Amino acid sequence: MAFTIIDLRSDTMTQPTAGMRQAMANAEVGDDLFGEDPSANRLQAQVAEMLGKEAALFMTSGTMGNQVAIGVHTRPGMEVILEADSHSFHFETGATAMLSGVQVHTVQGERGILTAEQIERAIRPNADYYPATGMIQLENTHNMAGGTIYPLETLQDIRQLARKRALPVHLDGARLWHAHIATGVSLADYAACADSVSLCFSKGLGAPVGSILVGSKVFIQEAARFRKAFGGAMRQMGVLAAAAEYAMEHHLERLADDHSAARGIAGGLQDLPGIELDMSTVETNMVYAGLSVPKAAEWVAAADNAGVRMLAIGDARVRLVPHLDVSAEDIPRAIDILRKTYEAAVTTEE
Repeated sequence: MAFTIIDLRSDTMTQPTAGMRQAMANAEVGDDLFGEDPSANRLQAQVAEMLGKEAALFMTSGTMGNQVAIGVHTRPGMEVILEADSHSFHFETGATAMLSGVQVHTVQGERGILTAEQIERAIRPNADYYPATGMIQLENTHNMAGGTIYPLETLQDIRQLARKRALPVHLDGARLWHAHIATGVSLADYAACADSVSLCFSKGLGAPVGSILVGSKVFIQEAARFRKAFGGAMRQMGVLAAAAEYAMEHHLERLADDHSAARGIAGGLQDLPGIELDMSTVETNMVYAGLSVPKAAEWVAAADNAGVRMLAIGDARVRLVPHLDVSAEDIPRAIDILRKTYEAAVTTEE
């Protein structure tokens, strides 16, 4: 193929950099089940401190981090309050029910954001015939809403409600790094609004695998039991921890470049006929564009053949996500290809 593919399907498409590979090769390791992996221990202590929590535990994935948190915070037969388009509801293979015996109570937010008032209405009354509300789970940034950021004040209001109703709050912060870079709000200030937080190293930061779960010492001790039960305990995992540590040190601040690239892509597409794209919704590294006709698959196929990959979300919506492996020079070329293929695949009369 004569051209280089620009892959905008997800920020999980990154390849480890040469420096990251070297850090992995040089990682000091030990048996993590015995608590003897120095690289893992250092990473966990570092992230816990960054988020103002007592302890942290490395996870194989964001899904595992979320599901372990649900397992710790709830018991079978309880109910978890989730935003209707949240990752745990749509993209974690029903694990909430499968692994923890817990059902979900979905609430439709405004661009993925729930208010304390909405959540309070969703909390079950104390009666034998209702499932007991077990926890509240939030997502920041919110994937399906387009990488939207929870206002800190909204999170604080929800936290106050949760304390009043004695409910734990878990924050799915797979892309919390992005919210931090975009707003300047510290990770610790976000984390103060939740009892537990999961963060991902392979979405945006460029590590090949891994997430982390933070919370109190008691919570993390119990989380380690669930991680083992769910098959996520590892031995010499310092090789992966070294990649995550390198990613935080070298790739965190540059997330601002991805946010800028997303705005550039959105600006380059917004005037296409039949495109539904509000620039004010592009808050971080994601661009979701609606189509007035159900031809997302046709556009995706045409763009792929021309050198740009993106995701079809249903039949009339696409997602584009800049990341570490998409350069500033790639953006104008991507926009040009997307515009030409849109015209050919979507607007050409049959």
